[in-house]
Amino acid sequence: MEPNFEQITAQARTAAAELLDNAGLRPGNLFVVGCSSSEVLGGHIGRASSREAAEAVFNGIYPVLRERGVYLAAQCCEHLNRALIIERDCAERYGYEPVCVVPQLKAGGSFATQAWGTFARPTAVEHIRAHAGLDIGGTLIGMHLREVAVPVRLSVDHIGQAILLCARTRPKFIGGSRAVYE
Repeated sequence: MEPNFEQITAQARTAAAELLDNAGLRPGNLFVVGCSSSEVLGGHIGRASSREAAEAVFNGIYPVLRERGVYLAAQCCEHLNRALIIERDCAERYGYEPVCVVPQLKAGGSFATQAWGTFARPTAVEHIRAHAGLDIGGTLIGMHLREVAVPVRLSVDHIGQAILLCARTRPKFIGGSRAVYE
């Protein structure tokens, strides 16, 4: 069966918008996406990278984030130790140290490569603390979320053939039984 890239874009757009609404992100917050284009097309992660699938997912997510002023962090694959591609002004705002690498289709992944080619001033960093994120195809974004991650269920549970897992974060509750929380 031929992939329906328009449907993939629509699913990604819906997922991003729903998670943004659920997480209550504000302009300047960070949104991490790990995306296996192989899984989106029904293959095994890391085995069948697809520029077209990555572009379809990216085109669904990125415009939604941009219109709300939220930064996208595109997670690279394990060949780049799951580094992240972000805009240089995001790295400067959060004090993230850039590293020297440019993602490629087979070393970094399709989605990160798409982000690198689209961002105005892309840079790679090793670590971030995102406020929310989409894990498309089992890419393990948890290491890039803030400490208290809360799973979120959306109306969309797959993008293409890839399973979709989502999370938002919240501040820690501290202080015990006498504490008062918002």
